[in-house]
Amino acid sequence: MEINKEKNFISAVVYTYNNEEVVIPFFKLLLRTLDNHFEKYEIICVNDDSHDSSVKWIEEFCDNIQHSIITVLNMSYYQGVEKAMHAGVDLSIGDFVYEFDSMILDYDEDEIMNIYYKSLEGYDIVGASPNSSAKISSSLFYRFYNHYTNSDNKLVSERFRILSRRGINRVQSMAKTTPYRKSIYANCGLKYITIKYQSVSKNSNKLSHNQEKLRWNTAIDTMILFTDIGYKISFFLTGIMMLTTLFTGVYAIYVFSHSTPIAGWTTTMLVLSFSFFGIFAVLTIVIKYLSIIVNLIFNKQKYVVESIHKITR
Repeated sequence: MEINKEKNFISAVVYTYNNEEVVIPFFKLLLRTLDNHFEKYEIICVNDDSHDSSVKWIEEFCDNIQHSIITVLNMSYYQGVEKAMHAGVDLSIGDFVYEFDSMILDYDEDEIMNIYYKSLEGYDIVGASPNSSAKISSSLFYRFYNHYTNSDNKLVSERFRILSRRGINRVQSMAKTTPYRKSIYANCGLKYITIKYQSVSKNSNKLSHNQEKLRWNTAIDTMILFTDIGYKISFFLTGIMMLTTLFTGVYAIYVFSHSTPIAGWTTTMLVLSFSFFGIFAVLTIVIKYLSIIVNLIFNKQKYVVESIHKITR
């Protein structure tokens, strides 16, 4: 009995960076899912300057597949998952677009379809999150972010998500560049939901040095851009400086009234140290804000693409 397939055109954007060990099982699952449930679809594989045989395995795998449309988008150099996925989404033409930020396989075909069916209920952005424990660093980031953000949509660690074309258009109209997509998605004003699923395995993704470094930079930029933590830190430091100044004034009056002889050098240095510490800390936050604003406003190139190789069978 033939299953009635969905009429919507689906795009699947897959981030690829040194994933040769999991490329074949991932694409087998993805192709099987899309082919079983959708009449028309495309897969966009974003190669973020991989140094292994990931792309080679993908091309060889596609040689044995009939009637599949797979596009390999090669980034000019390593630019990180955010810019790479942004490039892939820009290239997509689907009514709905899947985003796979990694090839970690701890879910099955049903979970891929569950978020699609949820999006048909009126949600423009639907994420899939494993119910297993996230890394300590990720948990701390999301805890701080959700505490200091003004958004009602709280972020969690996600494996993949689906976006409607309306959601993509809204996000692109809101920001020239997107330093952290999930924050923009959560603040775009459209319906956003995350679905939890039971992990079928304990696969993990070991990050390279470049990935770890870029991940930390992205986390810092995100906290400054999308939360008020910078303002609260500067307010706290300003309060410390005010209290220090008040304490010093009271202490000076006390010494003067009791005629206690002191050299004064230690007190002066303490006051100067605290004051300059606070001033430079505030200046650091202000400079960080300015640098991010400059990049967002004046950076003409969101990403740099080397070539596009479409594989059609």
